[in-house]
Amino acid sequence: MATGAPSEALWRGGFLSLRNRILSNPAFQRWAAAFPLTRPIARRRARHLFDIVAGFVYSQVLYTCVRLKLLDHLHAEGPQAVPELARYMDMPEENCLLLLKAAASLKLVEYYGRGCYGLGAQGAAMMANPGIAAMVDHHAMLYEDLMDPVGLLRGHYPQTRLGEYWAYAGDTPPTTLAGERITPYTQLMSVSQQLVAEEILDAFNPAGYKRLMDLGGGNATFLSAVARRAPDIELVLYDLPAVAKQARETFQAQGLGHRATAVGGDFFTDELPGGADLISLVRVVHDHNDDHILGLLRAVREALPDDGALLLAEPMSGTRGAEPIGDAYFGVYLFAMGRGRPRTPAEIEILLRESGFSRVRLLNTRNPLLTRVMLAQP
Repeated sequence: MATGAPSEALWRGGFLSLRNRILSNPAFQRWAAAFPLTRPIARRRARHLFDIVAGFVYSQVLYTCVRLKLLDHLHAEGPQAVPELARYMDMPEENCLLLLKAAASLKLVEYYGRGCYGLGAQGAAMMANPGIAAMVDHHAMLYEDLMDPVGLLRGHYPQTRLGEYWAYAGDTPPTTLAGERITPYTQLMSVSQQLVAEEILDAFNPAGYKRLMDLGGGNATFLSAVARRAPDIELVLYDLPAVAKQARETFQAQGLGHRATAVGGDFFTDELPGGADLISLVRVVHDHNDDHILGLLRAVREALPDDGALLLAEPMSGTRGAEPIGDAYFGVYLFAMGRGRPRTPAEIEILLRESGFSRVRLLNTRNPLLTRVMLAQP
């Protein structure tokens, strides 16, 4: 019976090799494109392959629209004629039309008739989530790091733009970082986390817990969402001292000072405060390597009572229908950043069980490509 898994792997390898020999045959490709039953599949595969080849151009069209705030302008002003949009974007009309046609092909904008362009379906969807535009604008640094992807993967560039930006990923002791270094990415995470927070709370109701401590909570975007959903729970944010200072200001501005506190420290080196029966890690685990995360999870287990729980949320590798997001996007992004990696739910569960959690559940989320949610209990 021990030969079952290797035999299955050999069978699968043989099947995939046969499939690839067939698919790589030009004669088969021509036949598949002509035969009525296989024609839709052949066209879909051809389109998908070309999308991979042309993906860089697509991303630059989106980046241009974001940098010029074209989508925001159309959202605010409504459909406009090409000459008006050319003046707004400060470019020749023919270049403006080129950009508009490219953006329309990606459904970011749409031709409304009479020479006017307005928001497209994808552009309108972006207006519902400002975090997307913020991340696209932020990608300018990732584009720089990927100018020589071969050199990056071979380790020729130990210092990257993303590594410099995410200050906690470097060698500087995190607790010494000043506000001016952490404010930009704290704001970025806040904007991009708004929809994530609601997605998490649609999957998990914190009602019934007395005190929630959010580790690495930034300027309290997640805890602010919790405060609206669960008015009786006490809130604690634990992050680097400079971040915690900003979170206190957020709590005061939102009128949460009576039930929310912010504590400064380094959760990798300092003892975690006690008293919380629910601890959350939102988009924290994939930013760090296994040894750091294992130590953090053990510290979380020690800080929790036996009837407490850990709420863990982040995009995960191997999510059906979102494989490129977990393994291509986050895999390369985190590599360029200099630490962390996307993990499958099974890999995270192993770390949780090694840390002392015995009951681990993967909760259903409405939009798994945005985030997945796990609940771990002792």
